Amino acid sequence: MTPAQKKNVQNKVRLMRHHVIDMIGYKNGKVGHLGGSSSSAEIVGTLYFYKMNFNPENTKDPCRDRFLLSKGHVALIQYAALAELDVIDKADLHHVKEYGAILQGHPDMTKTPGVEANTGSLGMGLSIGLGIALGLRQDNYQSKAYVLIGDGELAEGQIWEAAIAASHYKTDNLVAIIDKNGLQATGAVKDRLNSGDISSKFAAFGWHTIEVDGHNVEQIADALDSADNITGKPVAIIANTIKGKYISFAENQVSFHNGALTQEEFNHAHADIDNYACI
Repeated sequence: MTPAQKKNVQNKVRLMRHHVIDMIGYKNGKVGHLGGSSSSAEIVGTLYFYKMNFNPENTKDPCRDRFLLSKGHVALIQYAALAELDVIDKADLHHVKEYGAILQGHPDMTKTPGVEANTGSLGMGLSIGLGIALGLRQDNYQSKAYVLIGDGELAEGQIWEAAIAASHYKTDNLVAIIDKNGLQATGAVKDRLNSGDISSKFAAFGWHTIEVDGHNVEQIADALDSADNITGKPVAIIANTIKGKYISFAENQVSFHNGALTQEEFNHAHADIDNYACI
């Protein structure tokens, strides 16, 4: 990643965070997943604006890389990226979750351009990504499937069924990224179902593992680039993140997993984002 690429990704991520706040808003009691969207922001931004082969003008290009948002409840951060790519109109961001709108509370491939699969029932994304990766390999495409998974989501058994199958089939065009923010809807992940050493678990299932600071775009980019050199096994990137990152009142707060904003919080969040430490 060059300095120019780094600055571009960081700037896009800052704009994406602003879009997330605007999509939640402060009127009509609308709620949104601020915490997880913020913890995933650098991951999603680095994928779309640095790494993936993804043409915004041809979202069905068979040669494209695929992004699967397994933790589909943080759809707002993907919508923000797609808006910055002009895949969707920024005006649509003001109509999230409205009846008939193209942007719903979870990704919907039948409504939203650029979405590869309907997700949100947690645990399914890695299986879908594995199927896509195997299909790409069968058709001799060099493309990859990238799957973003929440650390709370690792409690779903289907994740581990997909993990062992991906290893068995030596699916080296599959990359899982774990957003390890330590919190889920009802509290700390370790207090609900402790997943322990995530890196060691994926390694035990036959994956190559890399651990990064999930808010450092250079580390994320380096990990994604390193994944290109791994053959014969899938790659798991464990991204250590902070729920609600860069929004001071929401950082590490379970209450902002999914919730509404007051007008004061709305304005405060935008101000915090404009003071983004990395820009």
